[in-house]
Amino acid sequence: MPQLRIAMAQVNATVGDLDGNARVVLERTREAHEAGAHVVVFPEMVLTGYPVEDLALRESFAAGSTRALDALAARLTEAGCGDVAAVVGYLDRDGVGPRNAVAVLHGGAVVATQFKHHLPNYGVFDERRYFWPGQSLDVLRVHGLEVGMVVCEDIWQEGGPVSALGAAGVDLVVVPNSSPYEQDKDDLRLPLVRRRAEEAGAPLVYVNMVGGQDDLVFDGDSMVVAADGTLLARAPRFVEHLTVLDLDLPGGAATTAGEVDGFQLTRRVLHQEPLPAYEPAPPPPVAEPLDELAEVWAALVLGLRDYTAKNGFRTVVLGLSGGIDSAVCAALAVDAVGAENVHGVSMPSVYSSDHSRSDAHALAERTGLHYQVQPIADMVAVFTGQLGLTGLAEENVQARCRGVTLMGLSNQHGHLVLATGNKTELAVGYSTIYGDAVGGFAPLKDVPKTLVWELARWRNRQDDEPIPANSIDKPPSAELRPGQVDTDSLPDYAVLDRVLDDYVEGDRGYDDLLAAGFAPELVDRVLRMVDRAEYKRRQYPPGTKITFRAFGRDRRLPITNAWREGT
Repeated sequence: MPQLRIAMAQVNATVGDLDGNARVVLERTREAHEAGAHVVVFPEMVLTGYPVEDLALRESFAAGSTRALDALAARLTEAGCGDVAAVVGYLDRDGVGPRNAVAVLHGGAVVATQFKHHLPNYGVFDERRYFWPGQSLDVLRVHGLEVGMVVCEDIWQEGGPVSALGAAGVDLVVVPNSSPYEQDKDDLRLPLVRRRAEEAGAPLVYVNMVGGQDDLVFDGDSMVVAADGTLLARAPRFVEHLTVLDLDLPGGAATTAGEVDGFQLTRRVLHQEPLPAYEPAPPPPVAEPLDELAEVWAALVLGLRDYTAKNGFRTVVLGLSGGIDSAVCAALAVDAVGAENVHGVSMPSVYSSDHSRSDAHALAERTGLHYQVQPIADMVAVFTGQLGLTGLAEENVQARCRGVTLMGLSNQHGHLVLATGNKTELAVGYSTIYGDAVGGFAPLKDVPKTLVWELARWRNRQDDEPIPANSIDKPPSAELRPGQVDTDSLPDYAVLDRVLDDYVEGDRGYDDLLAAGFAPELVDRVLRMVDRAEYKRRQYPPGTKITFRAFGRDRRLPITNAWREGT
């Protein structure tokens, strides 16, 4: 049977860095060539990074993308890799408009191109705002085998390009992807890829991006599935990886061209004859799935690491209150950028307990991060005395003095400020705008409070136990007034997170929540808090998306909004 050695290049691209991304493609193609690969497949829009958002509408950026593509084809040949067929995603622009495109580079030239057909317009995706859909298919004959291409969403929708390739006849389908992470998404991918391989009647090579881009993180999880659904290879998640696999393919696919299921299909020949028989390399290992908490932690670490590095920061700073949220944020930061680049600041007020100070100090000692104490009592006294502030106004001044302190240290030393709030607090508005909500990035923005505790216990089970047990076990408190605990203002977090999961993630209404067994007074209270806090969420820093419906890209509601559930 005809043979083909294929490489999956699971790489980390940066939006807008055309030169840097081209270097990544060049380096990985060189590695693939040295491994004897005949085809190397890169992720969707790897040359431009993804998502490019309104950059797609700039003609100058699209022109830069196509110039970089042509230059890359020439550079691959100059580097001695011209005989490898490199499948590279990029931004194109033709007489119709911007295109989410894939090109095949070989012999110093672009030998085939294809435009994405299904344009997602849900959740985090706005592709119908930016791109025009493709209606043509390029099938390339590579060493005697018919190789078709589809792009990401084209396999998530029924029908379309995959069905057309199956009807026309192909020996292999390659799928460049930039599919963002969310919890349990890897459980959806493999069954999906199996269905599409069966639909195409050919093995399917699924190659996904890895890395962080603003509030998105891409987890890789690239794979090859045979036509009968057998999993042949799977790359590890959350890391760059080159997977090389030898395929024995039946060959002899039909060579239908022209109009197929509404697509204009063109056959292009790169190599007419099959390769001489060769000894296949040992098959690569199939990466084992991560457990639920391990994958969430890996996503949060990668999202924070890439946001920091890609935006030009080397160091981060955050407030250490001795509580669970700041402790988990600190542990994430240490894992992401190294303890030597993490600066923790304890900012006690007159209401701060002894344990909040000792727990913050213990965390610093356990993790090895830089630690300092900056008391805020005198700052607070100036504000409250001059303005005559009491009650809630006095409480919020404490949070805002801490925010000003962190921002001052950021300005002075170039640190990225981390906001330590979690999704539950953000949902109900339990944060102080311009106070604990200040910062450039919020690692726990999409992590419910109950999951924060689970992550803390999971991380402590791994090796070095960075988080003090008391930070996990004690009742959470903002410590802005004597004896304060969170349950003074909020329902118990276990109950609150269940309501929020139904209302925010499930988009269930008032009557649905009552039918689920929640008490009317609880539902009234929680929904009122959530609906009134939209203005705070709009001003909150970005943070890594891990759930199905994150605040910001996924859930977008008007700030001025007179509709109330249950009224």
